Amino acid sequence: MDAVADGAVDTGAIIAMGRRAIAIEAEALWTLAHELGSGFADAVTLLMTTPGRVVLCGLGKSGQIGRKIAATFASTGTPGIFLHAGDAVHGELGTLVTGDTLVILSNSGDTREFGVIIRRAEALAVPIVAITSSPDAPVASGATISLLLPPSPEACPYGRSPTTSTAMMLALGDALAVTMMQLRGAKAADLLALHPGGRLGLDLVAVESFMHHGDALPLASPETPMGEVLDLISARNFGIAGVVDAHQRLLGVITDGDIRRCGVDLGSRSAGQVMTRRPRTLVGGAMARDALTIMSEARITSVFVVNDTLAGRIRGLVHIHDLLRLGIG
Repeated sequence: MDAVADGAVDTGAIIAMGRRAIAIEAEALWTLAHELGSGFADAVTLLMTTPGRVVLCGLGKSGQIGRKIAATFASTGTPGIFLHAGDAVHGELGTLVTGDTLVILSNSGDTREFGVIIRRAEALAVPIVAITSSPDAPVASGATISLLLPPSPEACPYGRSPTTSTAMMLALGDALAVTMMQLRGAKAADLLALHPGGRLGLDLVAVESFMHHGDALPLASPETPMGEVLDLISARNFGIAGVVDAHQRLLGVITDGDIRRCGVDLGSRSAGQVMTRRPRTLVGGAMARDALTIMSEARITSVFVVNDTLAGRIRGLVHIHDLLRLGIG
């Protein structure tokens, strides 16, 4: 039955088609994961010991996957570039140099351009990793290491358009990149150095690296008169004051809303009488994204950082302007 006929939309049929496509690819990825063998370990070792760059090479849809894998390699600490197979045989084969490792992506493995590229790699003593579905294809036979994709139907209903095969290539490329990251002992700081801008920084920048602390914090005791608290809020310019006990444990906060709710009685009150108890806080070790999430959800512009949620000892304060200065707010 047609999912769309005579202007009517069969929502159930459309969803079923989408689920079928995803299920086909998911099953192929499951098979790929469980059939991963020693060749994968050999490929990782080769790529990690490559003195030059990892050159990803492909054509058509495989080429587009190769471009993405090259970008993933470069962004995770493995020098990777992409070489389009068609461009390579028309003047750009000089991109490949001694010291590189060539990774060829080709589902069929018998595309004409790769024969020329493989001969050039052999002349330069450049090792080759082939990612292909065909163990008997020229690409596989000419490779130093072959990573074979398990036989799986394309999600395309006619079995022709590269879908399942490219999904497996992409997953295999990600697996190589992530494995090498772990073997190198890459830390968040290393990844941040390769992603200085953009949303990824939210997950990599710890609040300790930019929060305000020490004498910069607007802190008062519960007995502090509100007149002094107002001066403190104005002097520190965060729009908030924290109320702490003798052990620097956060008891509450005073914001503009708390001040306005007191009205004319403000001058006769203390910080402990005005504060809002159990404020939203961040725990030490939180990332910038956590700060932005709390500020967005609670519609606040400042949040205190404590050592843990039980003891609640003040460690610092993050203001929305700090996130904006990082370029991630």
